[in-house]
Amino acid sequence: MLVYVQDQDGKPLMPTRRYGAVRRWLKSGRAKVVRREPFTIRLLNRHGGYTQPLEAGVDLGSAHVGVSVVSEQEAVLAGEFRLRTDVSKLLTQRRQFRRARRGRKTRYRQPRFLNRKHKDELPPSLRVKVDETIKLIRLVDSILPITHWTFEIGSFDPHKLADPDVEGTGYQEGDQYGFWNVREYVLWRDRHTCQACKGKLGDPILTVHHLRQRKEGGSDRPANLVTLCETCHKAHHAGQPLKLEAPPTLRDATHFNVIKAYVMRVTVHLNRSITFGYITKARRVAQGLPKSHVNDAFVIAGGQEQARSHYVYLGGFYRRQNRKVTKGARSHIRNTIPQAFGFRRGDRVRMPDGRQGFIYGLRTSGYFDVRQLAGEVLSHSVSWKKLMPLEKARTLRIERRRGWKRPA
Repeated sequence: MLVYVQDQDGKPLMPTRRYGAVRRWLKSGRAKVVRREPFTIRLLNRHGGYTQPLEAGVDLGSAHVGVSVVSEQEAVLAGEFRLRTDVSKLLTQRRQFRRARRGRKTRYRQPRFLNRKHKDELPPSLRVKVDETIKLIRLVDSILPITHWTFEIGSFDPHKLADPDVEGTGYQEGDQYGFWNVREYVLWRDRHTCQACKGKLGDPILTVHHLRQRKEGGSDRPANLVTLCETCHKAHHAGQPLKLEAPPTLRDATHFNVIKAYVMRVTVHLNRSITFGYITKARRVAQGLPKSHVNDAFVIAGGQEQARSHYVYLGGFYRRQNRKVTKGARSHIRNTIPQAFGFRRGDRVRMPDGRQGFIYGLRTSGYFDVRQLAGEVLSHSVSWKKLMPLEKARTLRIERRRGWKRPA
């Protein structure tokens, strides 16, 4: 395990394995701990220091980001980080709760402030991914003196993915060309006939149904819509789901295009270059490495014969869960408490057997559910008296794994 070092101004220096020296520095007050994972200290009596050329590789993605930093001898950092994909679902729930509260009110409340728009008007589900990717890049840049960055980018054509045969004017004259709106086109395409009962129920009221809901990655494109009569539509949502196959979502491709553009804009001050997926694949196959975000990042950074890191950092972004929209008993879901005995969900703790994990569930009885980031259950019910608090909950949670591999 490497200890990452900063000088007193916060500038990164080369990592070290001199664990005895690190302990003496911390004990004597000549250094302090900045981060627990990756374990980073800051020297309080040194300006600058010796550095070596370091190459960083970043495997960008819409759900996972792989990062690797290599020197001439070894890989000094390897990690895979999971971006949040639950924002759309949470916003849908919030919208439902607000509509319900609005229906219960007897008078209209004037808005107190305007905080519903960003300057670039990115949707929240995409804005959070952009911010988290940039945060990861800044984190790596703050703990290692990187001399050159390489980003793997690409360009996806959602229209081409949906229709591989589209060419030329087909981009302007798509399926909906000549129709007023998408609903009119879907009804015409399905011949104004319910696609479930084929008109056998005789219901004259037709509706356009989403095969894949928005919170699950669906969209309003015609391939995701189907004509149903009102009877079949109500039965589908009342517990008798129809066997309708949804098309593959194009959300990941669209999100990647936007993330790539924003990352390239923010990192313009770095000494960087770009590469592409087919180059990464060829180099990875030539080295006999299995497909993973960590291995891709290692190849992107120029890794070849360097010694691989014995530890891999697994990380993920989570919401803080520390807001209360209203006061009173109805501000939280039943059986959900914000804190208990000084602990909150997401706190890093040490178990009695020495293993580290994060608090997944709280109980007023003082017995908590502790798990690791990949989902391994350390204990479904351990007393708070046996837990040692290590770190308060953060939006970015990281744990160190020896020889970690993505589960099949």
